[in-house]
Amino acid sequence: MTSTTYKREGSGGTSHGYPLKIRVALRADVTRLTEILAESFHTRQGLGGLMYPIFRLGIYEDLRNRLATSSGYYTCLVAAIADSPHKLGNIPLNVPEHLVGTVEMGLRSPSPWSIGDRYPYISNLAVHPTARRQGVARELLIGCEQVAMKWGFSDLYLHVLENNSQARQLYHQVGYRIAQIDWSWERKA
Repeated sequence: MTSTTYKREGSGGTSHGYPLKIRVALRADVTRLTEILAESFHTRQGLGGLMYPIFRLGIYEDLRNRLATSSGYYTCLVAAIADSPHKLGNIPLNVPEHLVGTVEMGLRSPSPWSIGDRYPYISNLAVHPTARRQGVARELLIGCEQVAMKWGFSDLYLHVLENNSQARQLYHQVGYRIAQIDWSWERKA
């Protein structure tokens, strides 16, 4: 499987007017964020269904530890729907706050042995299936851009798998461009 590194130069973006609030994750959010991440990245079908509770527990523990021990250059953002009489997708907006997405960002080095040369790297972008294609991921990416600017960076990076066409389309639409293609030894010629 091939993965591609995307780079977003500069900053900016616009909101689509959805009643979303992008905020920093709290420890109290870990359980709901675990559900969003597990639902987004793991299947409940077949063997995946048997392993799902283990994957979910691993996600919970990893996220809980990152939030508890994060450094100054790490953030986990959440997309929350505030109380509103409207709907977002299939989600009624009559609850005080409903989490529908998350993303993490930290600084990463180009290689394990490089010193001092780091850049903002986006990971674990996930939107609950019932809230997809409503602008949630776009707003989370804009939130990452704002945090990166506060950190003093103008470029952001992320990876996406070759077969994830919806994510690749989103990244292209919001201004990310291919910076590098990583070839896997598993790739067939």
